[in-house]
Amino acid sequence: MKILTILGARPQFVKAAMVSRAIAALNSEHQKALNQEIIVHTGQHYDTNMSAVFFEQMCIPEPHYHLGISGCSHGAMTGRMLEQIENVLLKEKPEVVLVYGDTNSTLAGALAAAKLNIPVAHVEAGLRSYNRNMPEEMNRILADHVSHWLFCPTQTAVNNLAKEGVVNNSPSSTKVPAVLNVGDVMYDAALFYRRIAKPTDAIRRLIIELEQGFYLATMHRAENTDNLERLHDILEALNVISKVTPVVLPLHPRTRKLTAEHQICLDSVKSIDPVGYFDMLTLLENCKAVFTDSGGVQKEAYFFQKPCITLRDETEWVELVENGFNKVVGAKRDHIIDAEKNITTMIKNDYLITLYGTGDAAHKIVQALNGF
Repeated sequence: MKILTILGARPQFVKAAMVSRAIAALNSEHQKALNQEIIVHTGQHYDTNMSAVFFEQMCIPEPHYHLGISGCSHGAMTGRMLEQIENVLLKEKPEVVLVYGDTNSTLAGALAAAKLNIPVAHVEAGLRSYNRNMPEEMNRILADHVSHWLFCPTQTAVNNLAKEGVVNNSPSSTKVPAVLNVGDVMYDAALFYRRIAKPTDAIRRLIIELEQGFYLATMHRAENTDNLERLHDILEALNVISKVTPVVLPLHPRTRKLTAEHQICLDSVKSIDPVGYFDMLTLLENCKAVFTDSGGVQKEAYFFQKPCITLRDETEWVELVENGFNKVVGAKRDHIIDAEKNITTMIKNDYLITLYGTGDAAHKIVQALNGF
């Protein structure tokens, strides 16, 4: 079977690394190429630390196609991706198109395949924030509803799809969708790579410098970076918090540009350039807690048994909130500062609860695609 994988953003590289490894393992197990994987990189993330370093560090096979599409509006980006992915599909004629998560790359890949009647497999299907102002929410809903295989990371995701009438769980049928709770491939990745991750010298020195403890923060969502009030409030709160406990903030290139344009001060926060996956794992391993608007980082905080303060008004990962591992506080300065004061109570939660499978999600995905 020829599988065509669509990638474009950091979380997708992490997830795809595990599935690519599972594809290779199945081929090896059967001593023949049951699957051929063709990788298409849309170029949505073009910064070296946001893209190329992931392929290098995580031993992801080099993309067969690099479309180089980035730096334009949502509509223009998705439209250009749709056109170029369609050309690749017509040339390669895959049996299945594999998409991940909720980016423009996800939607473009799913739509291009569906219009050519090529079955779509959506990894991380069924997530819902129920906030349709988020571009990611529209991407994931539309991708789910044109997909044949819907690989869900949690039972909550399965339930979300059932509310929308997507309920069949028989992968043997080609006429109805297959909804399968396989667990989370990001958990697979955290388990695998934390054993072998080697940080850069710069991050190693930073960890030594902050040996008394620090918080890790990330921020990239448009709802925060494009809203000056929210952006200012979040960074002001992190500045206040950092005066007592240092806050390390790997700053997305776009966010750094915005802070400079609007003269938003980062006087206390330790802002650094974007980091590779191994450096991120090292920061997660060593920090006291996490502040983030990233869906993936919310889970990674849990994987590393670190409390998480989510800088959004809602989250797709509701099980983290329900079990006390995550607190959603929005973007108000005082709410963020107040949440930090209660972090010590979150540390006592039982992180041994199994929320995201047993670390074999990628294996289950590849087995399902092959009908095993």
